[in-house]
Amino acid sequence: MKVQGKPFRTIWLSDDGRGVEIIDQTKLPFEFVTVVLRGRTDAAHAISDMLVRGAPLIGATAAYGMALAMAEDATDEGLNSAYATLMAARPTAVNLRWALDEMKSLLVPLPPQDRQAAAYVRAAEIAEEDVGICSSIGEHGKALIEAAWEKKGRKDPVNVLTHCNAGWLATVDWGTALAPIYKAHDAGVPVHVWVDETRPRNQGASLTSWELGQHGVPHTLIVDNVGGHLMQHGRVDLCIVGTDRTTAAGDVCNKIGTYLKALAAKDNGVPFYVALPGPTIDWTIEDGVRDIPIEERDATEVTEMTGVSADGTVCAVRISPLGTRAANYA
Repeated sequence: MKVQGKPFRTIWLSDDGRGVEIIDQTKLPFEFVTVVLRGRTDAAHAISDMLVRGAPLIGATAAYGMALAMAEDATDEGLNSAYATLMAARPTAVNLRWALDEMKSLLVPLPPQDRQAAAYVRAAEIAEEDVGICSSIGEHGKALIEAAWEKKGRKDPVNVLTHCNAGWLATVDWGTALAPIYKAHDAGVPVHVWVDETRPRNQGASLTSWELGQHGVPHTLIVDNVGGHLMQHGRVDLCIVGTDRTTAAGDVCNKIGTYLKALAAKDNGVPFYVALPGPTIDWTIEDGVRDIPIEERDATEVTEMTGVSADGTVCAVRISPLGTRAANYA
C-alpha cells in the first residue's frame, strides 16, 4: 500500500541484506518512523511493545526474528533460545507460534552453517505468502461489498463497520478486514467505513483511520459503543473484522470488543464477516473461551491516552483519578 503516494510494506529486508526494517506503529498517526531490527531481542521487543501488531505481521516478524537470531548464533542452543524468546513476546496471536514452528522445523535438521541463509529465505517466503493470502481475502470480500451495493440499487455508498485495525498495517500488505474495502474502492464501488476507536490503545482511531485516509477511502471515526445504535437505524450494511486466533471449531478471538459488535449485528440482522487467513487457524483447540489466552496488558493503557497537544507535542495524559485500579484485557 502507499504512504503519501510511496509504496510501502510493513516489514522488509534492509539494503545490507541482514537487518529487517519495520514501521514503528506506536508512533502513528503523528509520526511515520521506520526502525531497523538487528537481532532477536529487537524482534521480540517490536512484537511485545507493539511496534508491530496484528496476527499476520506478528508471524512475519517472528520469522525474520529467527533469521536475525541465526545471524547471531546458529547453534542448537541459539536456535532454541531464540524460539523461546520470540514465543514469549505475545500470547494471543497464533501466527506467532505457527511462524516459529515453521522456522524451527526447517532449521533443526540443517547444519549450523546453513541455517542463516535458509532462515532468511523462508522468512521472505512467509511474508510473500501473507501478501498473497490477504489479496485473495480482498477479492472474496470485494464480492460481498459489490453485492451489498447492488442490493442498494447501486446508488448509495456501502457502509462497512470494522473494529480495531485489520488493514495492511496488521499484515505485510493489503490487510485482512480492510483488504475487501481497498479492492472495492479501487474497483469504483463507493464504500464508507465506520471506524471503531478501539480502546484501550485506539488502534482504530490511530491506525485504521490513518491508513484509510492514506488510500483515500471515506471513513468516519466513532466511539466503541456507537455500533449498535448505527445498526438499529440501518446505517451499517455489513461488518468485517479480523482475527487473532480462530479455533478448529470456528470460534473467533479478536480484539477485545469484537464480541459485542457480533451480538449487535446478530440482533439487528446485519451480516458479520471475519477475514481469516489460514495460518490464523489453531487446529489444536476447539473451545475459544476455554483455551485461547487473552492478553492482559499494562493498566496505563487504560488510564492514560496519547495525543498531540496544542503546541504540537506528542504526550500521554492521565484520564482517570490517581490510584484508580484498571484491568486491561486486550
